Amino acid sequence: MVALTFVTLPFFCAAFALALWQGASFVAAPPSWRKSLVKTGAVAALAAGVAVVAPAGPAALILWGLVAGSAGDFALSRPGQAAFLSGMAAFALGHLAYAAAFFALGTGGPALYPAVTATALALCALLCIAPRAGALGWPVRAYIGVIWVMVIAALRVPDLRLVTGAALFMTSDFLLALELFVLPEGRTRRLAAFAVWALYWPAQALIALAALG
Repeated sequence: MVALTFVTLPFFCAAFALALWQGASFVAAPPSWRKSLVKTGAVAALAAGVAVVAPAGPAALILWGLVAGSAGDFALSRPGQAAFLSGMAAFALGHLAYAAAFFALGTGGPALYPAVTATALALCALLCIAPRAGALGWPVRAYIGVIWVMVIAALRVPDLRLVTGAALFMTSDFLLALELFVLPEGRTRRLAAFAVWALYWPAQALIALAALG
C-alpha cells in the first residue's frame, strides 16, 4: 500500500467536491441524470484514486468494494424497485469485498463492546425495520447480515480508518432503512436523507484512504 500522493490527490479532491455538490443540491432532489452522475462520481472518483496506484492484495479488494459502491449509488439514484434491488445487490457485493479485505488485514477477535453494539443494531434492523419492508423484506434481511459481517471483520483490524469507516457505513445504512421503510414523509425524513449522505460518503472516503496506506 502507498500513501496519498500528488497522483492520487486530484481524484480525492474531485470526490470531495462532488460529495459536497451532492449534499448541497441533490440529496432531497427528485431523480435526475445530473443527480445520478454527481452521486456516482463522488465514490467513483475515490475508486479511480485507488486504482491509479495498481493496488494488490487487500487494497485491491477495497478497490472492488468502491467500484461496487459507485455502481450501487447509480442504481439507487434511479427510480423503481428494480433499480433499488440492483443497488442493494451491488452494495452487498461491495460489503463482501470489504469483509474479505478486512479479514485478510485483521488480527485476533473483534473488540467486544463495539461488536455487541453492531450486533444489537443489526438485530434491531432485523426485528423492527425489515418487517416493514414488505416484498423487499428478505433482500433487506440478507443485506443486514452482509453488512454485519463486514463490520465484525473491520473490528479485527488495527487501522482506525477502516473501523470508523465500517461503523459509519452501518449507521448510514440503518438510517437509510428508517428513511425508506419507517419514517413518514416530512421534515424528519428529509433530515434523515442528509444524515445518510453525511455518514456514507466519509465512510467510503476513510476506507479508500486506508487502501492507499
